[in-house]
Amino acid sequence: MGMDIIGGRFAGYPSQEKVAKLLLESGMRVEAGRAYCGEVEQGDSAIGRACGVDRRVVRTTLERISADPSLDAVFSKLRCTLSMVDLAPEIGCSSVVITPTDSTMPGILADITGVLYRHGVSVRQAMVDDGGDEGGAVLSVVAYGRIPPEAIPELRSCRGVDSVLIK
Repeated sequence: MGMDIIGGRFAGYPSQEKVAKLLLESGMRVEAGRAYCGEVEQGDSAIGRACGVDRRVVRTTLERISADPSLDAVFSKLRCTLSMVDLAPEIGCSSVVITPTDSTMPGILADITGVLYRHGVSVRQAMVDDGGDEGGAVLSVVAYGRIPPEAIPELRSCRGVDSVLIK
């Protein structure tokens, strides 16, 4: 389920759509009209502040999600995930963020990790995040140690790579 389906479900209700998008992008699970980050329940007021909407809009959105079988099937399975990209320097790692030319092109991750492998770099974490919106994907790879400078041009020349950002 992408953002387009959320938009369709909340057509005419832009504030509720904002709440649903935040829940999806944050990986907040919705069960029985309650929002959770992991096992920690999230308050309606806090979600409302994050979206710039009233807490009552949040309450209505959560109840609507739980009452709609197709929305419930998706939102009840969401999980938030740790990204180590910004944490990498603190744990002796480095990271590379790849923006693809076409996120549906197969093999981008394989090519990127292949380059790192040839340079003796071990991958600690690899994540593709499309933010729920097709076409806006980024590939983030966290590697043990430092990514050698000579690997950067090879990463840039991998098929389907639009940009490379070393952090």
